Amino acid sequence: MAKRSKKYTDALKLVDRDASYQAEEAIELVKKTSIAKFDETVEVAVRLGVDPKKADQQIRGAVVLPNGTGKTQRVLVFAKGDKAKEAEAAGADFVGEDDLINKINQGWFEFDVIVATPDMMAQVGKLGRVLGPKGLMPNPKTGTVTFDVEKAVGEIKAGKVEYRVDKSGNIHVPIGKISFDTVKLMENFKTIMETLHKVKPTAAKGTYVRNIAVASTMGPGVRVVTSAYAK
Repeated sequence: MAKRSKKYTDALKLVDRDASYQAEEAIELVKKTSIAKFDETVEVAVRLGVDPKKADQQIRGAVVLPNGTGKTQRVLVFAKGDKAKEAEAAGADFVGEDDLINKINQGWFEFDVIVATPDMMAQVGKLGRVLGPKGLMPNPKTGTVTFDVEKAVGEIKAGKVEYRVDKSGNIHVPIGKISFDTVKLMENFKTIMETLHKVKPTAAKGTYVRNIAVASTMGPGVRVVTSAYAK
């Protein structure tokens, strides 16, 4: 077992590992147990009662958080002609076609999100082997394959986050920074939970939300009472 620092051990003493807390109290505990010198990211982890192996129970999408994530996303847009100009005007950090495809093939990854117009996907698809494992491949389900590049870039810059269920039925989503006040983190938390309920697969049976936890980048996880979100 990895040795924990004294700061982490002291922070852990503030959390009852056998208890679940109301969401607001859990978030306040996460703020109290933050031990890093940098502005840590606060993340919510949700275990869902779905079977990701079944196509009708896979969950993937994106949502704009009301208070953003506290991080400025670097957006790359694959587009041409007027759509390229639209992307530049919307504030995209990088806009191009084959030139950017070649850079990525050579190992360049100085961006966080990719948006592509549908007519560019045949070319972008060739990057699947390098973008796929990093979770960077544009996808219509997350709104990153679209001709409305102005809207896509604007939403990402405003705090749009993607969510995707993993093979164990878990979803991990950032909801802000430790420097955010509890009210802002709660608003973002509620937005995530409401969104997950909206996309609940009809094929999912039994308890939908099974476990919830919140944590900062370096701090201990804090369990959240699921009763308000379980159905």
